[in-house]
Amino acid sequence: MKNYIVILLTLITALVSAQSTRKYSNEFMNIGVDAAALGMSNAVVSHTADVNSGYWNPAGLVHLEDNQLSLMHSSYFANIANYNYIGYGMSLDDRSAVGISLIRFGVDDILDTTQLIDDEGNINYDRISTFSTADYGLTFSYARKLPLDGLNFGVNAKIIRRIIGDFASSWGFGLDAGIQFENNSGWKFGIMARDITTTYNAWSIDEEKFEQISGAVDGQNQELPETTEITIPKLEIGMSKKWIFNYDYSLLAAANLNVRFEENNDIFSTSFASINPALGFEFGYTDLVFLRGGVGNFQNERQIDDSENLTFQPNFGVGFKYKGIQIDYAFTDIGDQSAALYSNVFSLKIDFSIFR
Repeated sequence: MKNYIVILLTLITALVSAQSTRKYSNEFMNIGVDAAALGMSNAVVSHTADVNSGYWNPAGLVHLEDNQLSLMHSSYFANIANYNYIGYGMSLDDRSAVGISLIRFGVDDILDTTQLIDDEGNINYDRISTFSTADYGLTFSYARKLPLDGLNFGVNAKIIRRIIGDFASSWGFGLDAGIQFENNSGWKFGIMARDITTTYNAWSIDEEKFEQISGAVDGQNQELPETTEITIPKLEIGMSKKWIFNYDYSLLAAANLNVRFEENNDIFSTSFASINPALGFEFGYTDLVFLRGGVGNFQNERQIDDSENLTFQPNFGVGFKYKGIQIDYAFTDIGDQSAALYSNVFSLKIDFSIFR
């Protein structure tokens, strides 16, 4: 296992040091999927073991015993933006599995008023139209058990499609890799390396329509934005353990260290990398009802008086599972501890064993 960790760290370090262009894109791919995971503040890299592993750590797909389907919906910014996810996973044999998932994050029915006023200064409301801006992430996953007992690995191939009405669109491609390991005492460890080759987005912009939009403000045209974006690699390191009490009760505790190779407002930050911890737990009763909680997204936010204030994002969730059907709910940002808005997240997971 140590050799695999060294290889991943070396590859990520080399790739990060080579970047010199704009490095922020595809943030919608960092929101997360599955209300059960979100209720635990995303601290699931080490123990994820279902269809949603294709997102969190593809190595977990090897634990699938039957085909699974997962659906999730959430809304942001007072229901203006909608986030939808669908995932499917299946085992190939007793040592390997595959998965596919699709994420869409979009804002629909945006008013386009660039043609409201004609060349003669007349206002015509019939010239108002609508458009949508949407981001799509399609992921193909493969996982396999390694010869060392308890060690699994997985890889993702991602296709990114971003569309802003008829004004601009882009295509992107990237790769993820992950490993999981469980020792004899029940401790689980996981590493997820996102965008290990960096994820490139190449934009195609309609110059004529862009000039209409930019020229509509104070009558001055702006320069065209950059047509290439990259997403720099990120690393997630996790550990977890589950305890059983009196046969009916269980407690799962998990912790994550989320590493970004940049300096930002994370609680631990240097010029080379920043680290943001996340803690989560899940209390279960007879594998039927679940109560979840977690805390993460620790930020040192600078105030008006130049002082720093530590903020964090708590999360809460509940779940219910019965005969292969699992329904989960997560409520984020309780207590208004971060700048994000309150979000209600629902997800559904179906194990196809229910039909057999």
